[in-house]
Amino acid sequence: MTAGSLTAVWDASLLTNHIRHRGVEAWWRIEAQNDWRRMMKKCLAAGALGLLGLGAVASTGAWSYVKTGVRTASTSVRDSMPVDWEIKRARQMIDELDPEIQDNMLKVTRERVEVRKLAEQIADKTQLLSKSRSDIMRLRDDLESGSTRFVYDKINYSEDQVRDELRRRFAQYTAHDATNQKLEKILAARQKNLTAATAKLDEMLAAKNELEVRIEELEARLTLVGVAEASSSITVDNSLLSKTQELLDEIGTKIEVKEQLVASAGAMQGSINLDDEAAPELLDEIASYFGEDLPAEEGRTLLSSHEL
Repeated sequence: MTAGSLTAVWDASLLTNHIRHRGVEAWWRIEAQNDWRRMMKKCLAAGALGLLGLGAVASTGAWSYVKTGVRTASTSVRDSMPVDWEIKRARQMIDELDPEIQDNMLKVTRERVEVRKLAEQIADKTQLLSKSRSDIMRLRDDLESGSTRFVYDKINYSEDQVRDELRRRFAQYTAHDATNQKLEKILAARQKNLTAATAKLDEMLAAKNELEVRIEELEARLTLVGVAEASSSITVDNSLLSKTQELLDEIGTKIEVKEQLVASAGAMQGSINLDDEAAPELLDEIASYFGEDLPAEEGRTLLSSHEL
């Protein structure tokens, strides 16, 4: 096989591989497009079903149940949170007020400075207008005097020159006076807004301080509750003490019973017989022993000796 034939075969092989590769790429591209179309169809179908479901829920009144369920779940979650965590959350919310308060304080301070500058500007302009009005009235009086020549600062002026000067100064005065009146209105409005903003800022600061005080009170109350809970949770095992007390009471009862029994049994007996009936028997026995003819005095003596 010649070199040309080999080249032709190689070129044909390369062409075949290229065509096969392009065909595979085209197939993958078509499959990808088909997958994309199928996915879009599924999304549209799911969206349509979702809209239909929402419409059905809304039309049947079940939407209120859904809202109630969501609200109940959120309430349950909120109720399950520990109180100390809620207090920390409230303190964090109060701390989040600081940037807003600082921004408002900056705005109020800046406005206060601007209002002060505007008031100073109006005061300066009012003073200049007062001086300009005095000059205008002087030129007017000079023209009304009937003179034809006028001297100002050692310079002679004609009547026309003075009249032109008066006209020019009066025009300037009216323009500056109108501007000054507008500035005074602006100043009044800005002062009113500044007063309202200052009052609002003071209210925010007072409300923040009140919230901080309330949080401190709540924390103190929570601490007391914790102490009370800890105290109530402490239990002392006094069962042995109770049993000992019961045993002592039982022993005391038994002793008291025995004392009463002994007292009742010995109530009919005594160590000394107080019955007078034994006395005659003893005398008779003595008389019988010594004889009946013993004198009474001797018998009493013997009896006394016997008793001793």
